[in-house]
Amino acid sequence: MRSLNLALPRSSKGVNPVFAGLMALVIVAWAGMAQAKTAPESFADLAEKLLPSVVNISTTQTVKGREGQGMPQLPPGSPFEDFFKEFFDRNQPQQRSRRATSLGSGFIVSADGYIVTNNHVIAEADEITVVLHDDTRLPAELVGRDPKTDLAVLKVKSDKKLPAVKFGNSKVARVGDWVVAIGNPFGLGGTVTAGIISARGRDINSGPYDDFIQTDASINRGNSGGPMFNLAGRVIGINTAIFSPSGGSVGIGFAIPSSTAQPVIEQLIQSGSVKRGWLGVHIQGVTDEIAETLGLEKSQGALVASVIKESPAEKAKIQSGDVILSFDGKSVTEMRSLPKIVAETRVGKETEVKVWRDGKMKTLKVSVGELNESPQVAAKTKSAKGGERKLAAFGLTLSPLNEKARSRFKLPEDAKGVVITEVDKDGLAAEKGIRPGDLIVEVSTEEVTTPTEVIRKVDEAKKTGRKSVLFLLEGQGGLRYVGLRVKKG
Repeated sequence: MRSLNLALPRSSKGVNPVFAGLMALVIVAWAGMAQAKTAPESFADLAEKLLPSVVNISTTQTVKGREGQGMPQLPPGSPFEDFFKEFFDRNQPQQRSRRATSLGSGFIVSADGYIVTNNHVIAEADEITVVLHDDTRLPAELVGRDPKTDLAVLKVKSDKKLPAVKFGNSKVARVGDWVVAIGNPFGLGGTVTAGIISARGRDINSGPYDDFIQTDASINRGNSGGPMFNLAGRVIGINTAIFSPSGGSVGIGFAIPSSTAQPVIEQLIQSGSVKRGWLGVHIQGVTDEIAETLGLEKSQGALVASVIKESPAEKAKIQSGDVILSFDGKSVTEMRSLPKIVAETRVGKETEVKVWRDGKMKTLKVSVGELNESPQVAAKTKSAKGGERKLAAFGLTLSPLNEKARSRFKLPEDAKGVVITEVDKDGLAAEKGIRPGDLIVEVSTEEVTTPTEVIRKVDEAKKTGRKSVLFLLEGQGGLRYVGLRVKKG
């Protein structure tokens, strides 16, 4: 800290108290300014160091032209056949192909030529060219890509070592930290912008593993695939999307965090593909009503709606109705965090799963499987028949699963449960998105086979003073749990 040497007038009894007070204020203010000054005076040194590691990616794609109209159908031997044939052959435009070009960004991660970008930058490309900072153009080969995280790895051959950058730890980055984005917006060439981290853990509905860093550093078209650096010059994010009504930057950009990207990139370099962990459950969020019915202190975790047959979850005896609170030692604070945690777990690893079942915590052992992209079929629950009844408390009309109901709602032969035939549009069930044709499979985690059983379960909940009743429903979107509050009286 810079020292101060000030001569102050003294009174006969020592230092003048007014000047002494002023001196103290000056020293405190100076010290505070020195400690608070964390923003750099300039990003020039950082930009000069990092720009050579950021590349422009140019792709070309062959796009077929539109076909013209065909010759009209004429009866065989028609005198007009030769006339129309000659006319169409002479005037029909040729089907032509054109070369479409697009631009994006990327960055070098190894001196021998591995380059990272977004999958959407190189998707459907016939040719990929990487343009280095010194305008050297190199043909690139696609090593591998992962659409689920929108990442891709390219490889170029160069007669010299390329300037590579290293990944940093995005998990320690905080909201308010300075970041620098480098890319190639609008094909202008290497462009540097700076800003701060505006938010973390953003879900923009782009994929199952959304966990984006949000920044106000300007990101425009062509920035996709470019790096986001911290002030140490380490990559903590890959710029991939913006929120913009106009198509230009409005200060809301999103980057894939390095904690998500780095393991994917390493697998793509090693094998050209990505292996992800798989548990084999269909899950949903835990609402306040569901938490009350299950005895949870707060709404947290991932509620298991169904278990896939012969999956790791079934082998570990995870059940429908369990709430997964921890997986592999990592807390599942909300439903959407579980798929990401499982996917990042090594395939074949035996790990602990902590679930909430029957009002208490239970620890299970599961051997993590490998995610298969093909759709899986959830295990069906068993049911039977009964007579039509009204459940006025929730605004529902219930029917047994007979041939009439199967035909009306086009239900499959293996469907089980109690059919909801009518939903009062002003009732509680309608507010929760319950629709005619949905099947009630369980009430309060117990199977139901008739409308009478459903009503009895609801009455039992009222008598025991429970505030909510938990329904397991099956509809067009699959199995899901819905908690409905019980009205007093």
